[in-house]
Amino acid sequence: MPAIIRPAPPFSHRNWQLAPGLVFSGLILLLMGSGLLALILRTESGPAELWQSPYLQGVIRFTAWQATLSVLGSLLIAVPVARALVRNPGFPGRSALLRLMELSLVMPTIVAVSGLVAVYGRNGWLADAAEWAGGSLPWNLYGITGILLAHIFFNAPLAARVMVQTLERIPVNQRRAASQLGLGSWQLWRVLDWPALRPVLPGLAALVFSLCFTSFAIVVTLGGGPGATTIEVAIYQALRFEFDFNRAALLACVQLLICGGLWWLVFRGNRHQTVLPDQSSSADTASPRADSAGWRRITDRVLIGLFTLFLALPVLAIALRGIPWLAGELANPRLALWGATLRSLAIALPAGFLAVAITLTLLAATNVLKPGLPRSLASVSGYLPLIVPPIVLGTGLFLLIQPRLGIQGYGLLVVSLINSLMALPFTLQVLRGPFQASGTSTLRVADQLDIRGWYRWRWLQWPRLKRPTALALGYGITLSMGDFGVIALFGSPAQPTLPMLLHQQLGSYQVAAATGTACWLLVIIAAIFILLSRPGRLPHRTPATHTGVTQTGVPHA
Repeated sequence: MPAIIRPAPPFSHRNWQLAPGLVFSGLILLLMGSGLLALILRTESGPAELWQSPYLQGVIRFTAWQATLSVLGSLLIAVPVARALVRNPGFPGRSALLRLMELSLVMPTIVAVSGLVAVYGRNGWLADAAEWAGGSLPWNLYGITGILLAHIFFNAPLAARVMVQTLERIPVNQRRAASQLGLGSWQLWRVLDWPALRPVLPGLAALVFSLCFTSFAIVVTLGGGPGATTIEVAIYQALRFEFDFNRAALLACVQLLICGGLWWLVFRGNRHQTVLPDQSSSADTASPRADSAGWRRITDRVLIGLFTLFLALPVLAIALRGIPWLAGELANPRLALWGATLRSLAIALPAGFLAVAITLTLLAATNVLKPGLPRSLASVSGYLPLIVPPIVLGTGLFLLIQPRLGIQGYGLLVVSLINSLMALPFTLQVLRGPFQASGTSTLRVADQLDIRGWYRWRWLQWPRLKRPTALALGYGITLSMGDFGVIALFGSPAQPTLPMLLHQQLGSYQVAAATGTACWLLVIIAAIFILLSRPGRLPHRTPATHTGVTQTGVPHA
């Protein structure tokens, strides 16, 4: 007797997926709208103050200038490095270098700054080497030089990682045809590489520009004076030291207009821009190219070696200089380090869990909704933090809830909330591919067999999402652990988190203590990822995917 297939009742199995996602999407829009409205209402002088204040004009010019230089430097380094890595898939240590490049996604900015100071600073390794050779360093790390160096350190590997994946997606038949025709390096660039990179570059340049334009920890630590003040630093100074809420709101609106306008132009030209790395292509299976032999291979190896040193030296300096101090600190524990650790975890853990919960509900609603305005809002709301910088949202909320900031723990709660929102683009990138890996036919059969609710989640979706959910949680927690901009706005210097404590140590030239704190922060981040990767491992009997989409969707940290 044939089985009776019952048609699924309309929307009965979808309400539980729709409601949380729509609620969270509405709350995100409401929160950001409230913060932006608070900014607009507190902007009393209007644009006239911008034209009348040489200081504000200088701040805006310097912010745009250093971000533009950072974009050019990062992309000019990323392009040859990416091509060298693609030309040399069998390069020894290539996988380790790719993992090191991905550290820019999770390494706290203030930690990297401490490593750069330990290598390039006045008392750094290069200064010691120059003094031993009878000379001195030809640069001063504090100022535009240090800002550009730190921005390139963070963004060049991120850009190169995206470019490597883009170049590896070039169809095999095109690469084989180019090899048979014996095309040289310049011809391969013109025929294969440039056409592949051209659609990606606008979104990648916009991402790097936004990250450098909204940079806070790097500028406030390495700026070196009023001449190297960016909009974010000026907002912080206006709120925390000058209590000039009108100026802070005006600068926040300017920053929002510039960043929002830039992203509007990018997505207007291409709505499917790739701005964050993923793992839809394997980094270790690309075949050698026609231009990877002879002298080209030698120059590629030299370039990759120099780039590896550029990335590895600050991390190595943190480890070598920080471990002795950290060993003494752990042997004789003081309240400062342990108190900062507990405060950082108290902020980061809720932020990570909330970011993952919001991400799952948004993806569930997006998959169920039909094309239209509700689906667009649910899909776009998770990526709004790329457009609305955290300092802008933090400034609006600061003005909105200012009378309540004296309540114990209220500021930390706001910091945790903002950090969870800022992690959404990354957690969405991690979970989107695995969440959509269940084929349409599989879901249709589940509907026909009346597999719904908890059973649908437990047997169909959770096996695919277990490992990427753990990775997304790791991203959410570690990104919040390394936050300095929002905590500087809402936190108290007397009760610092680890990034704030590290900034205080760098500001008072306690290089050994700063590298020790940075090393401790890196140890915690590594421990979080190791801890989350163990329960997140998929059993061997669980199939990977049916659509060619990898488990994680972004590179492993």
